[in-house]
Amino acid sequence: MKTLNFPPDFFWGTATSSYQIEGGAKDDGRSPSIWDVFAETEGRVRNGDTGAVACDSYHRIDEDVALLKQLGVNMYRFSISWSRVIPEGRGAVNAAGLDYYVRLVKALRAANIEPMITLYHWDLPQCLMAQGGWESRQTSLDFVAFAKVMFEALKGDVKYWLTINEPWCASLLSYLLGIHAPGRQDMQAALSVGHHLLLGHGLAVQAFRDMGMSGQIGIAPNVGWREPYSEHPADIDAARRSREWVDGWFMDPLYLGSYPADMAARFNAWGAAAPIQPGDMEIIAAPTDYLGINYYFGGYAKARDSAAVLGVPGTGPEMVNALIDADEIDVPGFSRTDFDWAIYPEGFDKILRYIRDRYNNPPLFVTENGACDNTDISADGRIDDDMRVKYYRHHLIAMHRAIRSGCNVKGYMAWSLLDNFEWAEGYSKRFGLVHVDFDTLVRTPKESFNFYRQVIANNQIALPE
Repeated sequence: MKTLNFPPDFFWGTATSSYQIEGGAKDDGRSPSIWDVFAETEGRVRNGDTGAVACDSYHRIDEDVALLKQLGVNMYRFSISWSRVIPEGRGAVNAAGLDYYVRLVKALRAANIEPMITLYHWDLPQCLMAQGGWESRQTSLDFVAFAKVMFEALKGDVKYWLTINEPWCASLLSYLLGIHAPGRQDMQAALSVGHHLLLGHGLAVQAFRDMGMSGQIGIAPNVGWREPYSEHPADIDAARRSREWVDGWFMDPLYLGSYPADMAARFNAWGAAAPIQPGDMEIIAAPTDYLGINYYFGGYAKARDSAAVLGVPGTGPEMVNALIDADEIDVPGFSRTDFDWAIYPEGFDKILRYIRDRYNNPPLFVTENGACDNTDISADGRIDDDMRVKYYRHHLIAMHRAIRSGCNVKGYMAWSLLDNFEWAEGYSKRFGLVHVDFDTLVRTPKESFNFYRQVIANNQIALPE
């Protein structure tokens, strides 16, 4: 069997987020986040599911760290619940909430697992939302104060930090498409939120440097890949706009110091603009130590048959297609995950090489990559999630190709360790390497867990026969 070897110092891990796994929503002084409120609002989350219990990881540090040790990872990415640490959003620190993360980090260190902390994975304290949330510049400042609390508390124990997870989802998906909390459909609000997220990131990086923190700090945008439907110039432009809509809107400011001009003009034509103040772009573009990327799917883009009519944007996917003047086209008849996302490992290789070429090859961690596979437990107690195994195999091969092409990839975090609360889809979509029975909370490793364990143990991926 032919195998592909990864660099000897490569990091292998998994990722989770606070609201998706912790539960303990009202324990030890935690206050509600925007996701508590969103999930408890009728019609927002499938089946009325909430993260009140989730995987109960707040009470199961030892059990979950034991699973990580069994898997053999040398890194674990998780996020901090702002509501748990600073229940009022700003001001007094909740000692019990902070202690949970101190204990988790110590347990990881004892297991020789490097913690990677995400400071913000979408669960803004509701009390700050009531004061404007991320539409307000003040929230960027509140975020930095929260970041400083975490930096000080875990100084010396955590070497890898991420400021913001998927700012595209926390702004455009949440405030323009209205799919995630707080469920708005307002283009100007979406651009204000996105800009203030980036500003909060830049200010947190500045604080990290000012505090003399050892270690590294970055940000984790979600990315995709859109290939031109054809070599027609209109399709090539459509694919570029599709990439700028997701990838460029949040990475160009980080590395090039400005928003993509074409997308900015399109937003402007509909009366919306990022609320840039003097000095903002310099703060946002402050050098980071690495980039995290979350990649799940991609596809092809084709220019629309008729030009978009600028004016009232409307809502939903058709509005997006009009905004970017492009349609997603399923050319090769993609296989799809149980989330109906196109499986496109070639796009993974291409986005990594695109980042290499466009942004001067920054050090990079794949901070999320995975597939929804809802295969359940069979009569013999096995979970044969074969589709997920194939997904991982093909994406790891694509990543290996990118590394061989000179992409500066330092590590890979599989999404996710556990089946968990999948945002607006509730518990209906399973991404875990470990199956969770949401009635009993029993954890059962899947075949994908065993597959990934072998990859980690050998630091190599076997090519398909």
